[in-house]
Amino acid sequence: MDLIFSNINSFGDEVVWTGISQFFFVAAFLLIGWLLSQIPFVRKSLIPTSLLGGLIVIILKFIPGFEQLINTDAMEIITYHALGLGFIGMALKKGNPDKKKSTFTSIIDSGLLIGGSYIVQAIVGLVITIIIFVVAGSNSSLIPGAGILLPLGYGQGSGQALNYGKIFENDYGFVGGSTFGLSIATIGFLVAAIVGVVYMNILRRKGKIKKAHNEDVEEEHKIEDFVNKNESPATPAIDKLTICLIFIACIYGLVFLVMRLANVGLLWGFNFLLGTIFASLVRLFMNFLQKKNVMKKEQLNNYCLERCSNFFFDIMIIAGCCAIDIKSLSSMWWQLLIVCVVGAVATFIFIRLVSKEIYKGYEYEGFFSMFGMLTGTASSGMILLREIDEKYETPAANNLVYGGMPAIVIAGALLLLLGYAPKGLKESIISLAICVAAIIVIIIALYRRKIFKIKGKKENKE
Repeated sequence: MDLIFSNINSFGDEVVWTGISQFFFVAAFLLIGWLLSQIPFVRKSLIPTSLLGGLIVIILKFIPGFEQLINTDAMEIITYHALGLGFIGMALKKGNPDKKKSTFTSIIDSGLLIGGSYIVQAIVGLVITIIIFVVAGSNSSLIPGAGILLPLGYGQGSGQALNYGKIFENDYGFVGGSTFGLSIATIGFLVAAIVGVVYMNILRRKGKIKKAHNEDVEEEHKIEDFVNKNESPATPAIDKLTICLIFIACIYGLVFLVMRLANVGLLWGFNFLLGTIFASLVRLFMNFLQKKNVMKKEQLNNYCLERCSNFFFDIMIIAGCCAIDIKSLSSMWWQLLIVCVVGAVATFIFIRLVSKEIYKGYEYEGFFSMFGMLTGTASSGMILLREIDEKYETPAANNLVYGGMPAIVIAGALLLLLGYAPKGLKESIISLAICVAAIIVIIIALYRRKIFKIKGKKENKE
């Protein structure tokens, strides 16, 4: 078997073959994931197609010699870039003025919920890895600050988990750090799908929520689902998808130019954030030109941008699973399992309690959207939400999108700890203390109405 795999890898020019073979692997396992998703009981599980393909990759990695077919460095590069490209596509989308808007209060509360979930996950992760390190001592395969990767894998996904896992590995001696982070992200997708669906079915049986649509009925689409208002008509000169890809590519090129000129190591872990900022600025500038009637028609198509983002995120998930090193994971699988299980339970409880407090009238819609996002990705949250709020009649979808803006403040503070916690045991304990203090403040802010007897308008579905 080893001989077969080695002969395959020696075929043709090494650089060309590496690029083609890795592209083939990502495409092939996306196809396998799609084929599996056509099975009725698998489709009902809501597990993303890309994750299904990624799980098959992980299973096949236990076959001796299979990993020789995968270039881990190439897969890590794909994961890193796909994250930034996907975020740019999302940020370029034009907002729908007719869509039900969230209130300013619900956006702030959603930001506190998102940021608070990051902090809860960081606390859980740090407590577990600090205890393991103290008890096991030199026999531990983890560094005490490894647990702070939990909010990156659960809350941010494969790209961020890889970025900082690699930093922990290269700068702080955490052997297998990138694999640890990627594994958390992979398990997070399963948590979002399996736990989310199981809990949703429990609530349905209790009569607390209803199914939004019938899977056996073909979904009807309107032209508004594919074309923006006042959008420039399609022309034979250039395809709308091509225009969207051009904008995404140019913005990402600008991101890399800035990072290269700045030459600051920390910036390389923020390619997605810089991409989001630059894309948002481009979106604002285009809106300004339309408002001043300089640009009479909308040039970017939301549907195409969303398809681009989803493509990059699907690629990111597959490549992230391919980049997981089974050998490195074998020495820390039980520690990883403890971190992920306890982290999932803590995340579930925190979001469920807070959703009941801040999402009056749509607490379940708010819960499923946030739980899906804060264990998987934003798309996971939207998939779960559509099961009970197909037409987005509640503000839950908007809360998910706009809540990320105030959450950036909390996430930024957490990212600072990512450069401090992995330095040693003392630094990990101090980081834990800071996170505990932060979550106390966040909880007070979220429950301010009850604590300070503040009366507010009740939000509902109408």
